[in-house]
Order: sequence, then structure tokens, then C-alpha cells
Amino acid sequence: INDLIQKRQLLEAFASIKLMEDETISERDSEKYSDNPQEFVRKSKDVDLLYNSITIAIQSIVEGTLEDPTLQHTMLTSMVTLIAHEEAAHPNTDSTAHPGSDLLGRPRKWREQWREAINESARKRVLKAPMPSREEATSWLDLHLTFLQEHLREDLLKIKSSVKKCYPEEYQVCDTYVEAFHNAIASHLQELSQGPLDFQELYTLLDWVANTYHSELFLGHPELKPEVKTENLSLLLTPADWDKLKKDYIASAKGKIKNYFGNILRLEVTEKWEKEVHSEEKENHYHASLSFDIQTIIWQHVKLSGAISRSLETKMLELCVAELLEFIPRFEQEFMAWSTAQDSPIFVPYLVAYINNFQDLVSGLETAFEVNTEELQKILAALTRNFTNIFLTKLRTKAQPLLKKILTKNWILATERPDSLASAVSQFSEHLQHMREPLRQELLHEVHKYVVKEYITQAIKPRWKMNRETRQQVSRKMSLEAEIIHHTLMDQGSEAEWLLPAIDHIAGIIGEKKKDKIKAYVQNLCQDYPDIR
Repeated sequence: INDLIQKRQLLEAFASIKLMEDETISERDSEKYSDNPQEFVRKSKDVDLLYNSITIAIQSIVEGTLEDPTLQHTMLTSMVTLIAHEEAAHPNTDSTAHPGSDLLGRPRKWREQWREAINESARKRVLKAPMPSREEATSWLDLHLTFLQEHLREDLLKIKSSVKKCYPEEYQVCDTYVEAFHNAIASHLQELSQGPLDFQELYTLLDWVANTYHSELFLGHPELKPEVKTENLSLLLTPADWDKLKKDYIASAKGKIKNYFGNILRLEVTEKWEKEVHSEEKENHYHASLSFDIQTIIWQHVKLSGAISRSLETKMLELCVAELLEFIPRFEQEFMAWSTAQDSPIFVPYLVAYINNFQDLVSGLETAFEVNTEELQKILAALTRNFTNIFLTKLRTKAQPLLKKILTKNWILATERPDSLASAVSQFSEHLQHMREPLRQELLHEVHKYVVKEYITQAIKPRWKMNRETRQQVSRKMSLEAEIIHHTLMDQGSEAEWLLPAIDHIAGIIGEKKKDKIKAYVQNLCQDYPDIR
């Protein structure tokens, strides 16, 4: 009988074992073994061992079905017939009246063993998929999952086209194999998800589960339809494992996004500020790639996360915005430190470019992601104020030496050109014309007001006594410089027309000797500028 089993002549072997079993039962019932129960137990065990050998053979045949490139149709059909014969030969009966009788006449449940063998075969096939090490390939997990889906898809195609034909409909062969593979893959992925995975590996696993598994690349492949059905399959990962995977992904993304933003800052410092590369110009506005780079990083990560699930997309967007809110003050600090450390000719162009850029960033985030930018706008408003203050501080540094010369003897003797102050201010602030409104006008207004106010402050400081001729000379020069300053700043875009008479009023007072006319000048000054009191 063992030889028959070894040769896979299972029907013949079963017939012989069944005959042996029936004889043993008959002898038991005739009380042949009443004086020698041990002999009955021995024969019962022999029968059981032979049946177990057939069980092992069935398992081997099932597991070999996918391993062997040439399918043995007759062996499978013979196995199905064998299972049917056994089920007919062993209906459910209670045979526990005699010692050892539980080994005889009982159902062998070979159909269940067949199903278990399919499960074991699926498990081995899953584990057989090549898995490169991290050292061999950084994309080891992606490669492994690709191998897995390709190999198992081939297995399922073989089951659909060849294996299915060997079984009666009641076996639901395709469904059984699909469920077995599904459970084996689920177990394998659960094990993979417990290991240390980096950001890209976590995404690879999430994406494969969410987008590849049921797609045409695998179970949804057109050639597998309609036999391979996935509607009734359980979740590939439990909700707890799936949530943990997403949580780990977001946690890993935090460091990734921080590094990306850090790289943006590093490149701004090393490739632009230190090399003094002039900012770009776009539609007459200074432009930097900062906003585009930030939005690209956010868009890429949010889009990829959205391909997994809506909730992951939301989490990723929240993370990106949180990292952005942390990044902007860090960027501001670096820029201010750099601008304080040196007097670079690209300071104002980049200040303008960044203020423009952050306006783009707010509108871009609102448009593309419908983000609530209230907190971002607060941070950017503070940044803009600080940038403006730096600008005005540097302007004062450049203007003060020239302002202090007003009404000095050298100034009166005209050793300084009448446009030197206007020229210095203009040269420093000319880049403001490339700033977007309304900030451009606001800052130009501040510049214009500062120059006029400081000019007047210097002009009305107590000086030595001047004769009439000198006073008139000073008055004429002040009026000339006032006109030059005004037109220079108006040419740059200032709309502060109201500042034009201010220096002229003071010039008139200085150049006038008659008290009534001086009084008239003062009245005009107070009328035009009530806060001068």
C-alpha cells in the first residue's frame, strides 16, 4: 500500500486501506480481539497511519500544483475522485465504543486538508517572492512587492486557466486560492509593517495596499476576470495596523519636510546670498523660487498622501503647514542675521523678492489647498514688519551722514552736490519699485516721510547766527534740494504729494527777515502739517 501511495496511485491505495479497515471493523464486531485488544489497536493504528500517508500525499500534490510548471491534470482529478470516495465511505458516525475504534471508520476530512494545503501553498508562494536587502537596493520593498504581485498573478492565471478545470464547481477553486493568497499576503504585510521602515518604505507599503493590490496590476488584472473576485475579501491590514502605518508615515514625514525646508534655506544662503546672485524679475516684480519650492514640496506630499486616503491627505497638509509656520521665523532669523552682518548690494532686491514671494505663498496655499492661512498671515505680517524695519534702519545708516551736513558751513559753501542726499536715498530704495502693492506704496511713503522729517529736524537745529545773505542762500538751497528729493521719490513711485511743501515752508522761514512774513510761513506750515506743533 505504501508503494501505491509513493507512486501516487492513491485510488488503488485507498481501496486497499478501506478493505483493510472494513476487515478490522468486521473482526472487531465478531469479537475476534476480545482476548487480544492490543492486536486490534495495532491494526487500527496501521489503518490510521496509511490514511495519514494519503493525507500527506494530498498535501504534497496540492503544494506541487503551483510549484510544478507542468500541471498533472490526471493527478488532480484523481485526487478529487479520491476525496469523494472517502467522504462517501466515511459518513459521520459515532465509533467510540471499543478501544482504538476512534481510528476506524471516521471521516478523514480530506477536503479540509486540501483547503489547508492550499493555505500552506499560498503562504510558501508569498514567502518565495525575492526580497533584496536594504544594502542591495534602497528600493528593496518596492522591488519585493513588484516580484510578489507578478509571481502571484502568474499563479492565479494558472489556477484560472488550468487548475480550475480539474475540480468540480462545488470546490470553488478560484475563490479558495484567492482567499488563501489574500490571507498569506495579509500575514506577510503585517510582519513587514512591524519592522523598521523609513519614510519611502512606509509610503511604498501604504500605496501598494491602497492602490496596487486591487488594481489591474494585480488582483484586478483583466485576464483574471471574472473568476478572481475580490469583493468579499477581508481588509488586507487590520484597521489598527493600517492606522499605525499611516501614523508612522506622518511621523516620518515630519523630519522629511523639515529637512526639505532646511535645504531650501541652505540653498538660499549658499547659492544666492553668499554668492550675491541678483534676484530674478518677473512681470516687473522681484521674484524668488522660495514660494514655488515650498508649494511644490507641499503639493507633492499632499497629492501622494491623497492617493492613499483622504484622511492621510488632511494629516499631511496639516503637518506641512505646521512645519511651514516653524520654518518662516527660522528663515527670517537667518536673513536678518545675514543682512546685519554685511552691507550687501543684493539685500534690498532679496528683501523685496521675499516679501513678494510670501504674498504668493499665501494666495497659492489658499487656492490650491483651501488652507486657513490666518496663522500664516500673522507670522508673515510680523516678518514683513521686521524686514521693513531692517530696510529703514539701513536707509538711516546711509542717509544720516548726509543729513547731518545740512546747514553746516561745507553744505552752505556747496561742496556737497545738491542731489547727493536724494541720490543716496534713491539708490538704496530704487528696488522698491519691484515690490507688489500695497506694500510698495506703504514703504515708499515711509521712505519719503523719513527723509523729509529728518531733513527738517536737521534744518531747525540751533545753529550759529547767519547774516541775511547767508540765510537767503540757505533758503534757496533747501528749496532746491526739497524739489530734487520730492521729484526723485515721486519718480520711484511715491504718491506722497502732501510732503512737497514741508521743507519749502522751513526754507521760507529761514530766508525771511520780516516777522509778519515769517508768521505767515509758520501759519502755512501749521495749516499743512497740524501735527508739527
